[in-house]
Amino acid sequence: MSRRSDQRRDAAFALYQHDVTGTDLGELLGRDASMFTRALAYATLDYTPDLDAIIERHAKGWAVDRISPLELAIMRVALLEMLHPDAAPSDVPISPEGAIDEAVETTKTYCGADAPGFVNGVLGAALRSMQENPAS
Repeated sequence: MSRRSDQRRDAAFALYQHDVTGTDLGELLGRDASMFTRALAYATLDYTPDLDAIIERHAKGWAVDRISPLELAIMRVALLEMLHPDAAPSDVPISPEGAIDEAVETTKTYCGADAPGFVNGVLGAALRSMQENPAS
């Protein structure tokens, strides 16, 4: 069994490929995907309109359709776990801060030089908003 961070990355990559190619998410995940990866990917896909609205609200001056598809997928997965931790049940739950850290680390590895700061800024602003307005 791979680490949860690897499974989160796999979910983000499958979502990225789905967005770019339109290929069925189940086909992209493949038979070897863990139940956690599947649950996380499908839950993220289900909540995409809500997640994108949050991203756009906190990505000052950036429309969602102008954000790199991989960065967007990484942020969606992190936000899903921040907002809906029970959507993909885990025996190793992640804190909102942990979700942000993992998203930034994944972005450092797979995206451009400016991406980690952008992802950190958007997710950090979303977390602050969640903490200030828990009901919204």
